[in-house]
Amino acid sequence: MVVLAASIVSKSGKVLVSRQFVDMTRIRIEGLLAAFPKLVGTGKQHTYVETENVRYVYQPIEALYLLLVTNKNSNILEDLETLRLLSKLVPEYSYSLDEEGICKHAFELIFAFDEVISLGHKENVTVAQVKQYCEMESHEEKLHKLVLQSKINETKDVMKRKASEIDKSKIEKNRGDKGGFGPLQSMGSGRIENSFSDLSISSSGTGFGSGSGFGLTTDVDSFSTKPKGRPTTSSATAPPKGLGMKLGKSQRTNQFLESLKAEGEVILEDVQPKLSQSRGAAPPPTDPITLTVEEKLNVTLKRDGGVSNFDVQGTLSLQILNQEDGHIQVQVQTGDNQAVAFKTHPNMNKELFSNDSILGLKDPNRPFPTGQASDAGGVGLLKWRMQSTDESMVPLTINCWPSSSGNETYVSIEYEASSMFDLRNVVIFVPLPALREAPSVRQIDGEWRYDSRNSILEWSVLLIDNSNRSGSMEFVVPLADSSAFFPISVRFMATDTFSDLKVTNIIPLKGGNPPKFAQRTQLITDNYQVV
Repeated sequence: MVVLAASIVSKSGKVLVSRQFVDMTRIRIEGLLAAFPKLVGTGKQHTYVETENVRYVYQPIEALYLLLVTNKNSNILEDLETLRLLSKLVPEYSYSLDEEGICKHAFELIFAFDEVISLGHKENVTVAQVKQYCEMESHEEKLHKLVLQSKINETKDVMKRKASEIDKSKIEKNRGDKGGFGPLQSMGSGRIENSFSDLSISSSGTGFGSGSGFGLTTDVDSFSTKPKGRPTTSSATAPPKGLGMKLGKSQRTNQFLESLKAEGEVILEDVQPKLSQSRGAAPPPTDPITLTVEEKLNVTLKRDGGVSNFDVQGTLSLQILNQEDGHIQVQVQTGDNQAVAFKTHPNMNKELFSNDSILGLKDPNRPFPTGQASDAGGVGLLKWRMQSTDESMVPLTINCWPSSSGNETYVSIEYEASSMFDLRNVVIFVPLPALREAPSVRQIDGEWRYDSRNSILEWSVLLIDNSNRSGSMEFVVPLADSSAFFPISVRFMATDTFSDLKVTNIIPLKGGNPPKFAQRTQLITDNYQVV
């Protein structure tokens, strides 16, 4: 018996998978497979066809054919036994027996065919043995991963120790300073602010931060977690005495935190202040004016397709640290989205905004309020809203396909992202039925984590851009109803907005050069679900 090739073809003759076990040219195998659909008759009971040179032994699998091409001298009984074994293997590796499912698992099927047939002859194996051989674990691979993980952990420990030493040296250096303006410089180091501005994370004092922080705030100086006492930073020499006392209080608090850190390893209490820093860190000293553009997205998608609710609410807020910068007007550019409806604050000059896209107070002699970073919301200048039922406006769609087989449920989830935005820190929360152990994740684009307390599978993708506009995940759980995997919740952020609102200029009403300003833009999810 010599099997020339094992193939899976569609009933129209399209070749999906083909594995050759003897030396054959591509032209010959393509010619043999192309001739097969013409030879298959309708209404015949047998499942083999012979030509002058080869024999086709086949078996229908839903809309496909599983096909063995053998020579005419082979034992047809053994051929049928081989075909029967392969027909049991195909559903084990491709849960959906259609063209897409077969092509998606083509390499797994080829590896399985190789375990059954060797040099054209059938091996004495079972389905369970083939699965065991294909899933065989490598001790060397495990050892390599353990060594790599230990190096990563060791590097993180060294990084934490170095950060702690730098913090201590800065505190020792600033301990003898008077007035407190030296510690202020280290508290607002340009390295920290630049890293945030490069990532377009909303970390201004207006309180519009999403709190995500990208997990990067772990290495930020821990003594900069009390920016609420920061004074106006336009002056470069000795501050007023009262202000120095306020800074002294902040420095004593930082010394207390450092003394706790010096007693042992970095503990959980050190992380929480850093997270608050990413939410409400004050702007850099060179940018006394901060404008924050934030849009919150409320979306409800139907599991079978379509949009139940799509609502975008945006705000533009202003944070001014120095009182002398309060007499200003803000020039904005509103973009070309006609679906966005803008609404100014009651104290704003509506006519000025409508005609010239300038945000200014009705009374030009009245300055904007000023305040420190402790003022949570800043000053709201402009609000807008957009509603739609157009599914093309949705930045991220989720498709979930649960299917049951035996005592197990196979779940395939796919995301498709619109080209309008690059999405960051994407987390998809999939509810699961109560499980004794974590689900078996067969394939995933990204990372996953199982929250056993809440029985939720978290699928994380750090960045979705043009390189990965679509992705998928497949996992297996014990038999469950398809409704158990809904509603699916999604969380992400983006540095672009639907309104495309931009601040183009700051106009000083008392003359002089326009003051420097920082602009922070972000789109975050408030409630994003697939129900």
